[in-house]
Amino acid sequence: MAAPFAPSAHPRSIRSFVTRAGRTTAAQQRALATLWPKYGVDFAVQPLEPRALFGRAAPCTLEIGFGNGENLLALAAAHPERDFLGVEVHRPGIGRLLLGLEAHALGNVRVICHDAVEVLAQQIAPESLGEILILFPDPWPKKRHHKRRLIQTPFAETLASRLCRGGVLRLATDWEPYALQMLEVLSAIRGLENLAAGRAFSERAGERAPTRFERRGERLGHAVWDLNFRRELS
Repeated sequence: MAAPFAPSAHPRSIRSFVTRAGRTTAAQQRALATLWPKYGVDFAVQPLEPRALFGRAAPCTLEIGFGNGENLLALAAAHPERDFLGVEVHRPGIGRLLLGLEAHALGNVRVICHDAVEVLAQQIAPESLGEILILFPDPWPKKRHHKRRLIQTPFAETLASRLCRGGVLRLATDWEPYALQMLEVLSAIRGLENLAAGRAFSERAGERAPTRFERRGERLGHAVWDLNFRRELS
């Protein structure tokens, strides 16, 4: 059980997340211990083979920072014809998702417990993903923390390179300054085009399940900004 949660062998000086101790329930702990072999993928410095991982060839969606897994679970249930990878470092959230996958008998989801920057750089092959979801990443609102934001130019370039031609990168945030930074960064990435039809931001995706962070923002009266960028076909 230690392997999926071992510290990175390739440490970086600045990370976009802080691993918080949050309470892991007894059920979540059992799921981490017993269901990880079924749904979990250990981090490794080599590209994944989706056909071997899922036992078929199918379009693949990657969700980065899936939290408690509400959206990932809903999408996997609604789209059995697609495969899904989830990347998260929060153990209680992973445990909760594993319980949901088992309860719904979903075989089209695999989970990686590791830093998404390293996963994208070393474990996801170029042009292998049909869709990438990054919903409500930590906005790091204080100016001195902006360097911790996930959406920076080098990572955005990696994201674009992992999409297949025509693949879509979907993001959402309830922090307007971060939304504007995302828009600026992604608009400058060669090979990505904004799908907002002449506007800066997109309408909310109808099939996106509200996450815990989105619901909290709604209670606080926060607006939500969605961005959808497609990798160009040529």
